[in-house]
Amino acid sequence: MGQPGLRRSREAGRVGDGRLGTVELLPVTDADDRRLDDYRGLTDTALRTLHEPAGGLYIAESTKVIARAVASGHRPRSVLVQERRIEDIREIVGDLDVPVYVVPDEVAEAVTGFAVHRGTIASMHRPELPSVRDVLDGASVVLILENIGDHTNVGAAFRAAAGLGADAVLVSPGGADPLYRRSVRVSMGTVFQVPWTRIPDWESAIADLHGAGFDIAALALRDDAVTLDAYVADRPARVALVMGSEGDGLSRAALEGADTVVTIPMSGGVDSLNVASAAAVALWAITSRSV
Repeated sequence: MGQPGLRRSREAGRVGDGRLGTVELLPVTDADDRRLDDYRGLTDTALRTLHEPAGGLYIAESTKVIARAVASGHRPRSVLVQERRIEDIREIVGDLDVPVYVVPDEVAEAVTGFAVHRGTIASMHRPELPSVRDVLDGASVVLILENIGDHTNVGAAFRAAAGLGADAVLVSPGGADPLYRRSVRVSMGTVFQVPWTRIPDWESAIADLHGAGFDIAALALRDDAVTLDAYVADRPARVALVMGSEGDGLSRAALEGADTVVTIPMSGGVDSLNVASAAAVALWAITSRSV
């Protein structure tokens, strides 16, 4: 006997690349169906923080974000979709062997804990992160996020990195997860197009950066800091731009490991910008200046 609220249907259709693909649509009307457990209670940050790394999963929301994840080689475990987005998701996963659970709006909201306005969520397998050396290979501008705990800021920083020409992003061990669903959503899926990895510790990261010929520029408020325009006027060929946490700024280890401390001149009685905004300003200045 089938599970409650479940009907099975197979539909074939032509997918975006012109090949014939098959999508298995599994309509689900029972919010307690165990196959939806990957999507359950997504508003509980503590639960997701514990579950995602242990299960090797992350959550991608919206067809645009899922499409970018799949295009970058990430593999869905399943997709939860509302009726109005079936054709969109068929274009994205039509050639993949992945279950697509079609749910009414009220079931989606009951399972996830919020109104699923974008109509599509995917449970994605986490890829293995590359080494720092692999990420640095061929890069000339790298953004480093040290201990940034706010997922929104991490996502916004990745979007700035993608849009303003950074070649890679490095994330410290204590920083928020770039693949947490809020980070992914705020980044508009750009976490999938910018190469990134986590550094194991500052000592090894500095060795790898210097070994690859990078000048490490730390953004901080310090009396001996040079202004951003002065740094950019004579910028090195390879730059690693280090941004600190929202409250405490950069750690002593990061500042001591930097080759240069850089500051963005401010006015109006404001001493600093939000970390993602500061990253965008600094990246624009650095990448717009030819070496």
